[in-house]
Amino acid sequence: MGKAVAGRRDWTQLYAIYGTDEWQTVAFLVLHATLFAGISLLLLLYFPHALTFLGALAPTAPLPALRFAAGFAGSVAALSALCLLYAAAEVLYSSLALRWEMAQRMVAAIPDWSAVRTALDVGCGRGMLLNAVAMQMKKEGSGGRVVGLERWRETAVAALRRARAEGVQEHVTCREGDARRLPFADGYFDVVVSAVHLSGLGRRVAGSSRAAAAAAERARGLGEMVRVLKPGGFGVVWDLVCAPEYAQRLREMQMEDVRVSDRVTACMVDSHIVSFRKPLNYAAGIPALPPLDWRTNIC
Repeated sequence: MGKAVAGRRDWTQLYAIYGTDEWQTVAFLVLHATLFAGISLLLLLYFPHALTFLGALAPTAPLPALRFAAGFAGSVAALSALCLLYAAAEVLYSSLALRWEMAQRMVAAIPDWSAVRTALDVGCGRGMLLNAVAMQMKKEGSGGRVVGLERWRETAVAALRRARAEGVQEHVTCREGDARRLPFADGYFDVVVSAVHLSGLGRRVAGSSRAAAAAAERARGLGEMVRVLKPGGFGVVWDLVCAPEYAQRLREMQMEDVRVSDRVTACMVDSHIVSFRKPLNYAAGIPALPPLDWRTNIC
């Protein structure tokens, strides 16, 4: 797919460090593309035999109609193969190069990193955004740290390994937890970010009002991000489909400078980056918080 626009990282470099969490989807698409391509090729190579087979199925059909049917079937199979290969390439690109580029854009949405000492990545996954934040902190020469929160311990441990591979392990901590119940005190972090995670909250909700329940779970996760953000701190969310919903809820929570980026196609659907700032006078009177023990890590 070529080189990523941001960070001068091509997809092979990214794959070597981060791999992809969409390999099953890519394999599924490539397998079916191969199947359709094989069907198209067989129809092309054995066209007379295909006509004979169709004639046996429909003995009263005229020969021109049989020719059209066989040619149409071959064309549809070839076009399907091309579409499936394109879809596989798009998913792979979105999972690697585009995700890295969006991480750079999210980092760039924070106006001043020099004053950032604590940051949180909600749903850090493979660690692309987590490490992009850590790289920015390292570039600023600060002693800041970014916490990667992940629901699954194995995923958090793998994210820590990737931080070491990127050379930013001194700026990274990973912890196990749920985005709907963040295990952090109110108003602790200078920056809170999340990439393609909130939309997955409530995905397993069952019942007739599933859509409303899933939206409530997303709102809960977004509310938790606001809760742990310091007054005056910045939040950035990149998500698929639901970004306008987040922007509306943030305005309802009286967040300031709520901005929605231009549309970016990821995994063949629309996505946007939503950034905001927590008002300085928000929830005034929060008591002083004990320092977070950075030595307490996932491993």
